[in-house]
Amino acid sequence: MRLLGIDTGGTFTDFVLWQDGQMRVHKVLSTPAAPERAILQGIRELGLDPDGLRVIHGSTVATNAVLEGKGARTAYVGNRGFGDLLTIGRQARAALYELQPAAPPPPVPSELCLETGGRLAADGSIVEPLSADDLADLHAALVRLAPESVAINLLFSYLDDSAERAIADALPTGLFVSRSSEVLPLIGEYERGMATWLNARVGPVVAGYIGRLQQGLPGARLAVMQSSGEAVAAAQTAHQAVRLLLSGPAGGLVGAGFVARSAGIGRLLTFDMGGTSTDVALIDGAPRLTTEGRIAGWPVAVPMVDMHTIGAGGGSIARVDPGGALLVGPESAGADPGPVCYGSGGNEPTVTDANLVLGRLRADAFLGGRMRLDLDAASRSLEALAADMGLSGQGAAEQAALGVIALADEHMARALRVISVQRGVDPRSAHLCSFGGAGGLHVCALADALGMRQALVPERAGVLSALGMLVTPPGRLLTRTWLGLLEKREEAEVTAGLDELARQGMRALAAEGVETATLRREDSLDLRYRGQSCTLNLRWQGTAATANAFTALHLARYGHELELPVELLNLRVRLTAPAHALTLPAPVVSPPRQRPEPAAPDQGPPAASAARPAPAVVERQALAVDACLSGPAVILDEVATTWLAPGWQAIRDPSGNLLLSRLAD
Repeated sequence: MRLLGIDTGGTFTDFVLWQDGQMRVHKVLSTPAAPERAILQGIRELGLDPDGLRVIHGSTVATNAVLEGKGARTAYVGNRGFGDLLTIGRQARAALYELQPAAPPPPVPSELCLETGGRLAADGSIVEPLSADDLADLHAALVRLAPESVAINLLFSYLDDSAERAIADALPTGLFVSRSSEVLPLIGEYERGMATWLNARVGPVVAGYIGRLQQGLPGARLAVMQSSGEAVAAAQTAHQAVRLLLSGPAGGLVGAGFVARSAGIGRLLTFDMGGTSTDVALIDGAPRLTTEGRIAGWPVAVPMVDMHTIGAGGGSIARVDPGGALLVGPESAGADPGPVCYGSGGNEPTVTDANLVLGRLRADAFLGGRMRLDLDAASRSLEALAADMGLSGQGAAEQAALGVIALADEHMARALRVISVQRGVDPRSAHLCSFGGAGGLHVCALADALGMRQALVPERAGVLSALGMLVTPPGRLLTRTWLGLLEKREEAEVTAGLDELARQGMRALAAEGVETATLRREDSLDLRYRGQSCTLNLRWQGTAATANAFTALHLARYGHELELPVELLNLRVRLTAPAHALTLPAPVVSPPRQRPEPAAPDQGPPAASAARPAPAVVERQALAVDACLSGPAVILDEVATTWLAPGWQAIRDPSGNLLLSRLAD
């Protein structure tokens, strides 16, 4: 079996190949304008024949289309009087005390917002029928407006989707169509409409990208990671495009959980630091899911891994603002031109340049020596930054680099507190798990900032998201609103509703070649006290037991319970097939490669001061299992570098992971 995991990031595209029990890793610079080019390049460099190759891919195409506003021209169809639904939204204010906020641009221009009949009441009865004239008027308007795609969002369509289906059948041919009753059949017309619009907006972009990728990989079996942590066949991705918005980061969390279990570690705080951004999350046995995610300020109510993302990565640009304050990010140098030290035309200093100037990266050992970094250029860019900061003299560039790193660390520490402390979780109860190409350079500083004394740097940390793709199971997460008091629902009714959802998922997975007999099924309900707007998700275990579990969880989460009936809002069914049975190969222990000692400014770190001893430079592959290393040390590996700070020690475990611990003060 040849199994290839691919993660497309903002700066690098990562590959992990599993073949005959062996694992190979590879990285190439991303090609943001056409991400498939980097993928095809990496497959060629790995010497792989696409025929028969099984590929699981984490894609940023949908995410970038939303962030950059480069989706398809999309028309929105709603009921009469509700054409401006997405523009009005929830009327939530970004700045609570700003009395005259500037109106943001509407998601859909008014001329593309169309209204029609087919309105239902909350009980499913017809308020206004959908007429033949309505369908003819819509057809004529769409011919005149010539959009690329259409989002259909009628009130209460999750109760009866016949009107949405009739509209879809009557539209001009050649349009990409998203129906809210198919994309997200849940209560909440605004959130449902936003998900449907986003799906319609990025669906054609995703379809074009996947088509080009499949054309370049004839004979390969291609699947794509969903935001909720299951893989879906590539042919299904266009109609599920909104479910791919956290595709790559979800792979990282799956990979982190897999590695942690192999190391016997439970709770993790993770941070995935790449070239453009950093994603942080909490894993307590499994990644948490949320239906309250946001992308580019838009709510995304489809289930996705619960994480917090900030614009801090290795490529984050450092600069001084007009008031003289140092800023780092969120602007990034990305893959093109990249950091100054890449020698590809970048001229603004980045976090990567700062790490190189401080000696935490080796100019001759980046990506296992396959890519040489320009220390002279990085030093000049930091010297210019130092001048802007009012620093001069010997060591000014190093002082500026320390400031850049400290500020980037503070941004990431703040994000980690959001996902832990602000949710009532003591970070000291977890291991800090770093991955991504730049994560290992900051893990000790972030652990110190949060008072954590244990950290994990996985083997192949620089490509962990791609590794996560390999252990991602095919699956579906299905939801449906089914509003009513829980105590009024017969258990057989609830079970029948869950069974119907499961049958839908099984049919979809069977069409992808998944053996339905192997599927694992998890049933759950979204519950709340009557009158509340937020819900808690609980495993279905019968009416009385589930109600009692809700009361206990509400008490634990919010510190109180209410004398109110419990209301059922949504049914949820998660179906997953068995993941590929992979075991991490035993770590390779081999002699270190011969590297020249730094003898010139462009070959190594600057001379260390007496207050900061020169770090040891060690290759991870030269560390024996259970070998202990004390900081300061630079630990090199083929796809990432780890900075072991003073006061920390590292032990290489039987799977090759680095287990870091804080020495007693």
